[in-house]
This record gives sequence, structure tokens and C-alpha cells, in this order.
Amino acid sequence: MKDYTDIIEEVVVTEKSAANAEKGVYTFKVAKSANKIQIKDAIEKAFGVKVKNINTLNTKPKKKRVGRYVGEKKTYKKAIVTLKDGDSINL
Repeated sequence: MKDYTDIIEEVVVTEKSAANAEKGVYTFKVAKSANKIQIKDAIEKAFGVKVKNINTLNTKPKKKRVGRYVGEKKTYKKAIVTLKDGDSINL
């Protein structure tokens, strides 16, 4: 298995993810090749918590425009992690 730093790339910080964090649901940007079992192990090792549920999704590219040039933002894999009751991550 890869090291957990190879799987968890960064924490997704938005208004929605901040509101969910109060309920024990955290959102992470993860490696595209990672599966749910690897993500669960990485979260548990990195933060010392117990994971209850994981939902994953691949984001779609969004169009971005700079002047007359049109391009797309990169896609990434997002993991929405629900922790067991009483556990929390200090971000």
C-alpha cells in the first residue's frame, strides 16, 4: 500500500464542507487511483480517527476563460468521509 501522504492530497475548504465538518463529515481531494479501502486506511492513520462511511466522486472539468482563450480546469477525485460518533479532525 502507498503511504497515506500519497493518497490524501489536500482538504477541500468550502462553505459547504465547513458546515458538514461540524456534523463529522469531511471532504478531501485524493489520488485518482485510490480506492475506498485505501482512503479509509489513510484517513485513519493520518488523523487517528475511525471512519464510518466514504463516498467518492470524480469532478467534471469546468470551462475557464482568459481573454479570448478558453481552457478547462483540472479534474480530481473527491472523497466525502463520515467519521464515527465522537471523532473529529482539527483542520
